[in-house]
Amino acid sequence: MRPCHDRSSCRQAGRTTKASSRMTASGNTYDVIVVGAGISGLSAAKLLLESGLRPVVLEARDRVGGRTFTVRSKETQWVDLGGAYVGPTQNRILRLAKQYGVKTYKVNEQEAMVHYVNGKSYTYKGSFPSTWNPLVMLDYKSLFRTFDKMGKEIPSEAPWKAPHAEEWDQMSMQQLIDKICWTRAVRRFATLFVNVNVTSEPHEVSALWFLWYIKQSGGTLRIFSTTNGGQERKFVGGSGQISECMAKELGDRVKLQSPVCRIDQSGDMVVVETTDRQTYMAKYVILAIPPCLHQKIHFNPELPPLRNQLINRVPMGSVIKCMVYYKENFWRKKGLCGSMMIEEEGAPIGLTLDDTKPDGSVPAIMGFILARKCRRLCGLTKEERFTKICESFSRALDTEEALHAIHYEEKNWCEEEYSGGCYTAYFPPGILTQFGRALREPVGRLYFAGTETATVWSGYMEGAVQAGERAAREILCTMGKIPRSQIWQTEPESEEVPARTFVTTFWDRNLPSVGGLVKFVGVSAFLSVATVAGMIAYKKGLIPRC
Repeated sequence: MRPCHDRSSCRQAGRTTKASSRMTASGNTYDVIVVGAGISGLSAAKLLLESGLRPVVLEARDRVGGRTFTVRSKETQWVDLGGAYVGPTQNRILRLAKQYGVKTYKVNEQEAMVHYVNGKSYTYKGSFPSTWNPLVMLDYKSLFRTFDKMGKEIPSEAPWKAPHAEEWDQMSMQQLIDKICWTRAVRRFATLFVNVNVTSEPHEVSALWFLWYIKQSGGTLRIFSTTNGGQERKFVGGSGQISECMAKELGDRVKLQSPVCRIDQSGDMVVVETTDRQTYMAKYVILAIPPCLHQKIHFNPELPPLRNQLINRVPMGSVIKCMVYYKENFWRKKGLCGSMMIEEEGAPIGLTLDDTKPDGSVPAIMGFILARKCRRLCGLTKEERFTKICESFSRALDTEEALHAIHYEEKNWCEEEYSGGCYTAYFPPGILTQFGRALREPVGRLYFAGTETATVWSGYMEGAVQAGERAAREILCTMGKIPRSQIWQTEPESEEVPARTFVTTFWDRNLPSVGGLVKFVGVSAFLSVATVAGMIAYKKGLIPRC
């Protein structure tokens, strides 16, 4: 692929007259040009094609799939190096999978999970670790309740309209964690919770944006759980099949190795040029790429101020996805499912899941190197990271068997030129309320897709589908083919992957926070002392009898 570093060639191409552009593009004229052949762009093009329009998809890479990437090999059979997980309420991506005959299977969570902290391993069941310390337990429950309670105030489609939007947007998640967490154990877990969900550090992200992100994914339990949550299932054969199937359906309308460097909508038609001097023309364009990648494109006329500023202010998260393969499932023999939560600063990986194939073959453990640890370990070789990961697994699983892996796969998404990082773009403090309104707002004949623009499961494959189909329907509405009321559509629940309500106990909902307990105990103690002192004073005649 030829990256768009040679801006002078793009400018030179930009000097061609409209007439010569039309001549060059005479065989490259379409109804809609979609930039980006990830799940979002392909979903948009698929819907446009089904609606009777002629789309073309321009993809910079030599493959489709974007931030999903399935690799086949004799060692792994198949492995998802990018987006892989799917679960209840992610009904659009499940609908596509069903259409193409791609089956799902449940990630193994039958046996116990491991929580490794302070040099010791503890087993547990459920979404979150258990604890013997009553103050830590109160702090855990308060943390989840507070996140979900605050999230309920935030509109999924417009978080900047929340009642406390300005206040929460000016606050980082680190500040919020410091404010609501009383114990060191829960502050440490809250940091990992942010790392795992948005591949960023708490001080980097806006509290408003993070709380919105959790809310639009269904809340703390839905987003973090494996069973009944966002990580419940994977696709048999890999998630990349869905993009491959859509691309096959679109046929030669998908153009690979075609990085877009210029979009000109100053004439009657929108003119799009690629780095290899190919020119395409259409009535409309959908940009289905991360916001930061818009900076690789020259726009004429220039983007509006808020949009232009937005794309400079929303960086991508940092993650290396790792898969360690073993000869056998030794962890299952120990009564463990392969899920680990590793709270150790020296450990590369903070969260793992069993990545064994559904038939029990190719035993493997998947883990993420996240945020600060990803940046720290980027300078090591692949072999050095592999060694550190195996040593960490050995400590957490308390066995030397973890040292004897037979194969290793990894994908460092920070080095992907046409992603910029993974899983998603994040909003630093102060950005969402100032620039968020420009996120999905069309610019002339430019429309915006990509998982970042979704209002449900943004950052996931589900959000990518919602965003792509919504952008396609915006164009259909503009063309008068559908009413505005049909732009945003709900999706019927998947029959194969139904969502169950998470059951919480009375105590989960009503136990006080540590701060509330401290206040209660303090007031109770004061009243007790005041009562005793009053009785003594009364008996000694210091208080007059009525």
